[in-house]
This record gives sequence, C-alpha cells and structure tokens, in this order.
Amino acid sequence: MSAVAQMIDVNAAADAEQELTDGFHLVIDALKLNGIETIYGVPGIPITDLGRMAQAEGLRVVSFRHEQNAGNAAAIAGFLTKKPGICLTVSAPGFLNGLTALANATTNCFPMILISGSSEREIVDLQQGDYEEMDQLAIAKPLCKAAFRVLHAEDIGIGVARAIRAAVSGRPGGVYLDLPAKLFSQVMDAEKGAKSLVKVIDAAPAQLPAPSAVTRALDVLKGAKKPLVILGKGAAYAQADEEIRTFVETSGIPFLPMSMAKGLLPDTHELNAGAARSVVLKDADVVLLVGARLNWLLSHGKGKTWGDAPKQFIQIDIEPKEMDSNVEIVAPVVGDIGSCISALLDGVKAGWTAPPSEWIETIKARKDVNIAKMSQRLLKNSTPMDFHSALGALKQVIKERPDAMLVNEGANTLDLARGVIDMYQPRKRLDVGTWGVMGIGMGFAVAAAVETGKPVLAVEGDSAFGFSGMEVETICRYNLPVCIVVFNNNGIYRGLDTDPTGRDPGTTVFVKDSRYDKMMEAFGGVGVNATTPDELKRAVDAAMDSGKPTLINAVIDPAAGSESGNIGSLNPQSVVKKKS
Repeated sequence: MSAVAQMIDVNAAADAEQELTDGFHLVIDALKLNGIETIYGVPGIPITDLGRMAQAEGLRVVSFRHEQNAGNAAAIAGFLTKKPGICLTVSAPGFLNGLTALANATTNCFPMILISGSSEREIVDLQQGDYEEMDQLAIAKPLCKAAFRVLHAEDIGIGVARAIRAAVSGRPGGVYLDLPAKLFSQVMDAEKGAKSLVKVIDAAPAQLPAPSAVTRALDVLKGAKKPLVILGKGAAYAQADEEIRTFVETSGIPFLPMSMAKGLLPDTHELNAGAARSVVLKDADVVLLVGARLNWLLSHGKGKTWGDAPKQFIQIDIEPKEMDSNVEIVAPVVGDIGSCISALLDGVKAGWTAPPSEWIETIKARKDVNIAKMSQRLLKNSTPMDFHSALGALKQVIKERPDAMLVNEGANTLDLARGVIDMYQPRKRLDVGTWGVMGIGMGFAVAAAVETGKPVLAVEGDSAFGFSGMEVETICRYNLPVCIVVFNNNGIYRGLDTDPTGRDPGTTVFVKDSRYDKMMEAFGGVGVNATTPDELKRAVDAAMDSGKPTLINAVIDPAAGSESGNIGSLNPQSVVKKKS
C-alpha cells in the first residue's frame, strides 16, 4: 500500500473515531443542553471519569468529602436557582449517603437530582455478589418524587429530561437517576447521539388558579377582623417577591414569615408580626397560608398554639392534596404562588378595606414589648458569652451586610438565631427546614457561595457542625468566601451532663474547651477564638471583608442552652425510676 493510501486510511479512521460518542459524553451533553452548570459530588467507581470529563467540558464540579454534604449542597442549589441541583455519587454506600439528602430535599420541596453509578443489573437481580451490589432504584423510590434507570446510551437524553421535569414541575422535589456502570462505556454514532438528547421546554409551567377559588378566598378575607398571612419557604422558592410584597402592603394584612421565608419583606417591616407570633397565631380569625404547610412547625393548625378563637384557613399551594391535611381549608387556592398572589392582588386593589386598626395596634404593642425585652439580652457583654449576646453581634453583621447569605443550624443556636437575626432580602436565610435535620450546614454554605457568589455566614451549633465539619477542607480547597461561627458550649444543648457511673463523659458532652478554629487552620484557612461579643463581631467583619475561608470558635457558657431547644416538648422524658 502506498504512503498516500496509508495516510488516507489513517485519516478515515480518525474521522470515524471522531463521529462516535459514548455514555459519558451523552450524560454531560444532556446536562449542559438543559442549562446545568454545576455538579456536586464525591468521585469514585464508576463515576470518577464522568466528573473529570464534565469538568473538562466546562461544568463546575465541586468534590466533597462525604456524599450527604454534596447532596445537601445540590438540594439548596435547587432552592436558590429553581433548577435541579445535581449530586453525583458512587454506587451502594455512596448512594445511600446521598439518599438522606435526597429524602430531605423531597420533604422540603427542593428540586434535586441524585445521579448514582450502580452495579450491573443481571448480577444484582440474581444477587450474585457484584461490587457494591444493591438494587438502588428500589431503595430510592419510596424516598423521592420520582426514580428512573437508564440502561441504553440512546435513552440518556430522555432519562435526564424526565428527571429534570419531575424535579421542578408541580411541587418540586428530589429525583433519583440510576446509571449502571456499563452505560458509560456504551458507544454510538455521534450524530444519532446528539439527536437523542432532549431540551426540556417549560419544565414548570404556570398553573393558574380557578377564578371561583380566587373569589372565594377574597370573600373570606373581606370578612376577617384579625387577618394574618403566613409566608412559608415555598413563597421564597417561587421568586414572586414583588407580587407578595405588593399584596401584603396593599392589603395591609400583618404577615408571619417562617424561617426560610424571612426577608421576602424585611423583618423590620411594620407589618411583620414575627415578634408577636404567639398573639397572632392565637387570636387571628382568618389565616392565609402562602407556600406554608400546617405541619409540626405550625402545630398542625390546632391546639393551644392556635388558641380558642375560631379560625378560617385559606391556603395557596400547587399541590391539591395538601389541602385539609390537618384542618379544614375553607378556601383552597390551587396553583403556582406567583399566579395565585397576582390574582388575589387584582381583587385587593378594587375597593379593599384595610384590617381594623385595633388588630394592628395590638400586634404592634406586643412587638414593642418583646423587642425591648430581647434588646437587653442582646446587649449583654458577658464572658463567656451566652447565645443571646453572641447572636446580638451577628445580628449587627447581617444588618450591615443584608446581601450576605446566612446558613443556620443547631438546637438553641437555630431556635434563637431565627428570632434574633433580622433578614432584609429574600432567600438569604438557609436552615434545617421541615425535618429539622442536623448536618446541612457545610453543604448549604458551599452551595450558597458557589451559586450566588456572595459572602456566606454559617452559624453552627457545635453539635450540628460535627455532622459536616470535615467540609472545611472543601471550603478551603475551593477558596470560598465562607465564615463559619461555631457556638461552642462543650456539648449538645449544654456541656454539663455527667455519667452517673463515673465511667465515661455524659452522653451529651464533648471535649471541654475544644478549639474548632484549629481545624480551619489545618487546611490553610483563618482560625479565630472569640470569647466576647466584640471579639466575635470584629472577627466576622474581617472574614466577610476578606472573603477568606474562616472559622471562628465562639466560646459559649457551657451552662447556656436548654434541652432540645424550643422543641423540648417533642423529647419524651421517663417518669419511672428504676428500683434498686
């Protein structure tokens, strides 16, 4: 064969090779086609090369130290962007680690897709003992909104599209996408592969409320003497910020924000009833729920929290089955929050009568009393600090930096912070949400920094921080503008428990006077030990100004804190003494 012929053969072979694609590339191309820009995960068999290739193709791939934290990052990314956050894990144990975050995302209505590599079907189904053998699809199904498995490369486009649509349509939630190892190396014609991809169109279409439902809700509101609007995190997720604010201000109805809805209207707004929560829940006669559920966080809409006064509930939710879940909803309004609020606003603008001044004045009087009481506690300059004096310093930080992201978890640290730290802008406060789980802190902090580019203040109880604390290395590795404040009172709730036998430390006690700041220093970040509110404020300001990864060990009195925080009533106590 001539040299020219050989060269032609070589070029032809090269051309043929360039015209092929495989499962790796099709997964990446499908994500990119649908506007996915970031993947959170932990590398390993069989998805190590998928992460490398995704990074090479321009996707941002943030690698964590534990899949649960990566999953939490993906979940909150979904909340912040209204696009499904992507978590990528290995099979079996890695998948199970990510599954906790997926279930939490579903419970909280955060759009998220957990993509996990898995073992080969023919071996798994016969239980022949494959590497990390597990029927992951079957395990995931009860814990998420939808679950899919892709076996053939030509179906990757459809699989990704179905996962995206399921995650964001209707009530958002978690979706599982199972990708067996053999799928990645499957090869197909590149042109056919490109044609097999699907760009999702109108994944979360507007769902308009029925006009009769809007009229019914307005009629109930018009008859109210003591109306109240409760804003849930669904209202924050909807990004109908201007419509919600205009509705509240036009109607003149006081509002109570749930913790992740804080900032939809500034907490300092004159109609914010947060500082009079007990009064408004007990005395209100008509309650409009906007993206909020009558679950345990609102005492299921009944009991002593809600008092004896008769109540009528109006509920806006995209999920019809949510209505009447705990109490009768006299005016259900089914649809997306933006459309529903806009429809109600049209009615409010036409000859609306503001709530009676007596109701507004009653709320204001209670707010003034409670705020005055709280102010004295926040100004206390004690050493060691208690929760209130430390939070007083952080309250000022957020007031001066309203654009910053606040992540918050713990028991007392969470309970008190959401009442003390005012928020001024929507979707700036991220916390444990519906389940109240610990361990979301570092995952949320990483995603908040990555997705928004804003400085992040993570306020952590020492117990809560322990669930994801190793991710300080991740924060340092990616040089993220995250300042972590660990409220260190030497234990869970308090640091004073003892073992009656004298053998071990008490079950709720940690190592005395731990220095969490040294963890951050170990990875090249800034560590600070703060013992007074002034030291804490200066350290946080420096961290937020510098943008450097920082951890501040805030020394809190070990005696500060109460058992189970504000939900001690949910923690059963034995009343039986064992006979000796």
